[in-house]
Amino acid sequence: MLPCMTSEPEQQIGVGTQDAFQRLWTPHRMAYIQGENKPTGPGADDGCPFCSIPAKSDEDGLIVRRGEHVYAVLNLYPYNGGHLMTVPYRHVADYTGLNGAETAELAELTKQAMTALRTASGAQGFNIGMNQGAVAGAGIAAHLHQHIVPRWGGDTNFMPVVGHTRVLPQLLADTRKMLAEAWPA
Repeated sequence: MLPCMTSEPEQQIGVGTQDAFQRLWTPHRMAYIQGENKPTGPGADDGCPFCSIPAKSDEDGLIVRRGEHVYAVLNLYPYNGGHLMTVPYRHVADYTGLNGAETAELAELTKQAMTALRTASGAQGFNIGMNQGAVAGAGIAAHLHQHIVPRWGGDTNFMPVVGHTRVLPQLLADTRKMLAEAWPA
């Protein structure tokens, strides 16, 4: 038991039955759980967030880098701190639908994202991938996006496994600024 904890239940008004557990509240996750900001259909005009993000400022859209055909953006519901996505501006669902310039820039921004994450946070490894289609786990299947998830030795712990909670040590706005400053020229 941690020194700050006691075996006696703490008074926890309004949170249910008293017990010896501490609480880690993550209310921002409720938007994701409830499907907030999910597109209403497959078209670009059906509320696709990846189509609307580029119209925002970099700060408001959490955009780290803009290219000619593709942009890099922080994931609003990250698996790990620094979880980025590379996204084509064009509303296209399938990787095979990208043209040559989009494919090349998606790859280049992914490489640059890895460099920026290593520079800014000392990332030791990465999970990189795309979920193609809803049956493959794509949360927004109508607009292609590639995930770049930084990893560190020992970055897994009991929270995601037992508590189904991810602990992020930094606000997304601060992470965006740090990565934008570390992005290779």
